[in-house]
Amino acid sequence: MSDAWVAAEPDAGALRRAHEVFTSGGQVHLPPVRPLVAASWRRSARALVSPDGAACVELADDELADHRAGHPLSAAMPVIRELMGAYATDGEHLLAVCDAAGRMLWVEGHPGTLRKARAMNFVAGACWSESVAGTNAPGTAIAVDRPVQVFSAEHFQRPVQAWTCAAAPVHDPGSGRLLGAVDITGGDRLAHPHSLAFVQAVARAAESQLALLAPPPAAERIRLSALGRDEALLTLADRRPRLSRRHSEILVVLAHRQEGVGGEELLTLLYEDESVTPVTLRAELSRLRGLLGPELLRSRPYRLAAEVDADFATVDRRLGSGAVSAALADYAGPLLPASRAPGVVRIRERLAGRLRAALVDRGDAALLADWTYSAWGEDDVEMWRALARVVPASGLAPVLARLQALDEELAAGATGLQRRAPHTRG
Repeated sequence: MSDAWVAAEPDAGALRRAHEVFTSGGQVHLPPVRPLVAASWRRSARALVSPDGAACVELADDELADHRAGHPLSAAMPVIRELMGAYATDGEHLLAVCDAAGRMLWVEGHPGTLRKARAMNFVAGACWSESVAGTNAPGTAIAVDRPVQVFSAEHFQRPVQAWTCAAAPVHDPGSGRLLGAVDITGGDRLAHPHSLAFVQAVARAAESQLALLAPPPAAERIRLSALGRDEALLTLADRRPRLSRRHSEILVVLAHRQEGVGGEELLTLLYEDESVTPVTLRAELSRLRGLLGPELLRSRPYRLAAEVDADFATVDRRLGSGAVSAALADYAGPLLPASRAPGVVRIRERLAGRLRAALVDRGDAALLADWTYSAWGEDDVEMWRALARVVPASGLAPVLARLQALDEELAAGATGLQRRAPHTRG
């Protein structure tokens, strides 16, 4: 369980003492500071955030109105208000929604709490990103792309330490792009793990609403699932033709290169054996055209005539937008793991490499554990080492034991890849 989820509010006095040590130039390594908060404090310090400063207002009224009107989250506000409005008002809390840059689009709720919040610039139009306002739930939730709850003196800036807040990121349901975050802010009564679960449920409801409002996909759209499978799963409008491994490789390459690929280049992307002739490739393409229909598979260059919604491309887009946890959730395993086609191997290694690097850079123990305890990550020594660097002390022993076993296997010349076939489905 991630340390973003906590059973109770940490000891406020101990947190304040730790905060004073840190902001005076000392190092904080031990409880009561959670690893998630300590990492955020370090980012805040690197961004030169003043512990006694305040958020700044970046959008004036006219700019704010235009930004709201054009922002995708405006379509989800009726659902957010329905779920959070009464809860915020009755509990003397505030509901807030920010964009992906941490700028507050809406701050609503109890009138008295709104007045108090103005003193620290927790208002619509103000920027609450970590790089501006330090550790806070909406800013940190955007920075780590995970639900976050921040208690009292866990806030980096002292004027905010009388508050508790919980926030969860919201993503575009189609592309996975980070749109912003929803937040609930108030006093001590929010110091409960249910507050984080509640705001996460609101974020998921907002994403569901955006999905419902999205235009339906075109009838000719193709869905291709090739992660963790030796034979890709192809879904057309009304059927699912069975693909051979070679046809799966062809479709993966063409989905990756939707602008098209010339015959000679496609030959080099699909066959390790340089003696394979163009006649062999044309025969495979002819059989694939019979499965798809002549209207979908074009030639000169070879290309797919319809847009392809490929699972590996979705993971790549999520990584590009910084949605690391969403990318990992969509990653069902290596791309066509048994394939040796040079073009597929290149895409597979690039995608896995990008995801592994993003996970190491994020340094989140829960995400790293999701990788290392997966079928494809259980023998990944470098990722186990990354997990060992960030896992809480209570969970370190099994990680070190696994690392020792892997090191012994490597020393004996028998890696997990040598003794076990890749995990596949289908």
